Amino acid sequence: MDLMTILLLIIILFPMLNYWIFDDAGVGGYKALIPFYNYYTWLKVIGKPWWWLLIMLVPFINFFMIMLMLVQNALSYSKHNLGEQALAVLVPFAYLPYLGLSEKEHYVKPENRVRVKKSQLREWTDAIIFAVVAASIIRIFMIEAYTIPTSSMEKSLLVGDFLFVSKMSYGPKLPNTPLAFPFVHHTMPLTQFTKSYVEWIKWPYYRFPGFTTIKHGDVVVFNYPDGDTVALKQQNQSYYSLIRQVGRERVWNDKFNFGDIVARPVDKRENYIKRCIGLPGDTIQIIDEVVHINGKALDFPELSQFMYQVKTDGNPINKRLIGKLDITEDVQPTETGDQVITLTNESAAKLKELPNVLSVAKIIQPKGFWQPYIFPFDSAYAWNVDNFGPLYIPKAGATVQLTLANLPLYSRIINAYELNSLDVKDGKIFINGKVTTSYTFKLDYYWMMGDNRHNSADSRFWGFVPVDHIVGKAVFVWLSLDNNKSLFDGKIRWSKLFRTIK
Repeated sequence: MDLMTILLLIIILFPMLNYWIFDDAGVGGYKALIPFYNYYTWLKVIGKPWWWLLIMLVPFINFFMIMLMLVQNALSYSKHNLGEQALAVLVPFAYLPYLGLSEKEHYVKPENRVRVKKSQLREWTDAIIFAVVAASIIRIFMIEAYTIPTSSMEKSLLVGDFLFVSKMSYGPKLPNTPLAFPFVHHTMPLTQFTKSYVEWIKWPYYRFPGFTTIKHGDVVVFNYPDGDTVALKQQNQSYYSLIRQVGRERVWNDKFNFGDIVARPVDKRENYIKRCIGLPGDTIQIIDEVVHINGKALDFPELSQFMYQVKTDGNPINKRLIGKLDITEDVQPTETGDQVITLTNESAAKLKELPNVLSVAKIIQPKGFWQPYIFPFDSAYAWNVDNFGPLYIPKAGATVQLTLANLPLYSRIINAYELNSLDVKDGKIFINGKVTTSYTFKLDYYWMMGDNRHNSADSRFWGFVPVDHIVGKAVFVWLSLDNNKSLFDGKIRWSKLFRTIK
């Protein structure tokens, strides 16, 4: 029985706890046993309008409505104390039968209830609790605000863009760690390292049905795959990259530079935003910066950027012109006197027209030149940011033949994402203690890349994105601020407000 079936059964069967309360109300306890009709009866018992049933049809909001109805149950027995109402919400399976069976408790019809004057403190407490619960449900299951922190998606998305991420698009995830401080991610406000969550309750991965599926070119927010382990003083860097650079022993023992090493559940890993390039079952290859999917070249995103080497006649490029061309990345001088500038194709074409510019050429790492920080971090795969692959993107249920040669491509999936033990002994591969020559994937995986192709830490640097890391679809920018300017000097990018994300 899957989780969706369990939740539906809970919604259907839950009102049956009202059997004794319905009896006290004089409507007949048997009505609590009639699925769906019991909700209509419940509303009558607590004095609420029938159209609340329509709100109950909205996913996730219905759970919030049930909580409100449980509070009304408590009020029907003159339970005005906040603690007593909390019992009705938190332990209804015990508290509702108690209210209905206890000789000390008496049902009061809604029209006969005594209105209790609440203190100002209680009014504020009730309002805050209501707002926090409602906002948390919206944030967890429906839509969440997000801010662009880096330039990896320039010019499509800018540093300082404030956007909404739809969790309903691909289906919201059940939170892995439901017990957490509201409205923050993994660290408590005003602290540097204090966790904002506890792991007393851990829920497995489950995704509710969504409106659509991920498609090529979608701008997606996801939990950072390399973020399962973090050096607290180097949180902006991949722990695994640090290990490869300076060694595990130093990272774990040098507390001054790296701090404590902690593990994070999937839903508390950093949120990243990139464009989906490859879907489960695709084969990706990058040839001289051009992405090919299943042998077909993809068009570049309209506002994608690359690094160009710009050669001039010795006269510098006018700074005002750099602003007009909307060049926001730092201009880097080279030893030969040339300049390295990050440009869109349109800006590169305009720069070529300047009389003091002799040439504008894309910087492309040649095929066969190995960059050791590029996935899968193995010299047998001499790949780089501009020439990469071919690489198969795993699909749930698909099987690959495993060899020592291709094991680096899928070892992290097998071990970290799909939680198998993995060992190599005497030239043989052992998964969960058994010799194997093949592996069948349990999850779907995706390939994500930033539009700012030479300044984006993306799948080329850490590999696949598992489906259980997908958060939602970036849909709408509602505010855009230039952090380098003041409020009176163009801080608000008026032309970038209220735009959909393509």
